[in-house]
Amino acid sequence: MAFYDWLLALHVLAAASLVAALTLFTVMILSSRHTDVPSRVARFWGLGRFGTVIVSVGTLGTLILGIWLAIDSDAYQVWDGWIIAAIVLWVIAAGAGQRSGVPFAKAGERARELVAAGNDAPDAELGALMGDSRAFLLHWVTVTATLAILVLMIYKPGA
Repeated sequence: MAFYDWLLALHVLAAASLVAALTLFTVMILSSRHTDVPSRVARFWGLGRFGTVIVSVGTLGTLILGIWLAIDSDAYQVWDGWIIAAIVLWVIAAGAGQRSGVPFAKAGERARELVAAGNDAPDAELGALMGDSRAFLLHWVTVTATLAILVLMIYKPGA
């Protein structure tokens, strides 16, 4: 197996990790969107730390290995239009994803604190964090940009 094949395999594995993490976060967000009960939020957002590690590995792995693939390949250049478009979309997805995660991470932390204190009554602050429409929209920007990157990687327009 050639070095390029290893790079490609690792790049695809990183992309699969990224998609898996986004799927996990989407399920968590949709399942607890307007929930203000601490135990429900804590149950879902306990997985948030795991998802954060997986999304970080996938995000960095796709960028680093993707650029490395373009440099190593005779068929592609880093300045090819579809690669530049993918990098721009990567920046958009990473920025939106990081920003969308802030209120949800705060909600998970608040829920864990309330549960640890023995308080499982509905909490207005928790409900506001989980219902944050800006965070919800930014999550979907992340998902959409990531799907657009996948389309670029599959079809390689102009290559």
